[in-house]
Amino acid sequence: AWQKLSQVAVKGAQYNSPQRQPHPKCLEGTRVNLLNHIYEFLDNPEKSRLIWLHGTAGVGKSAVAFTVAERMKGLKVKEQTSKEKQLAGTFFFSRKHANRCTTGKFFATLVYQLASNFPSIKDDVTRAIRENFAILDLDTSLEDQMEALFLKPLRRL
Repeated sequence: AWQKLSQVAVKGAQYNSPQRQPHPKCLEGTRVNLLNHIYEFLDNPEKSRLIWLHGTAGVGKSAVAFTVAERMKGLKVKEQTSKEKQLAGTFFFSRKHANRCTTGKFFATLVYQLASNFPSIKDDVTRAIRENFAILDLDTSLEDQMEALFLKPLRRL
């Protein structure tokens, strides 16, 4: 099940993928207010940690998202651990790449990263796939994928 998930996950969708070089990044001193607003939002445990960036082409969404992901990757969830980070996963869409221009592999990719970054849910993710291998099919609804691959394993934590 883990090998099948590994094959379906889009490795080039990660924020630091070699396929995305040069990595768009906010230059020092730019977008300070926006970045501080996002960091305050993400650092508040009382709020959702999901942020949706939107805007017209070329306004810098990818640069902001990369800069935030890079910062979050370096932050530990707990001071006593050196392995677990705050960044659960990323998916950078692209019109130029077939695997990244649709949502078909979105949840498989995110759950692969999530289980790689937080090994405590890996067994639950592989169990969910073994229970229903079709959950990784492109034709499976996003709602079903989200429930089986994300919500069900996370509820067991």
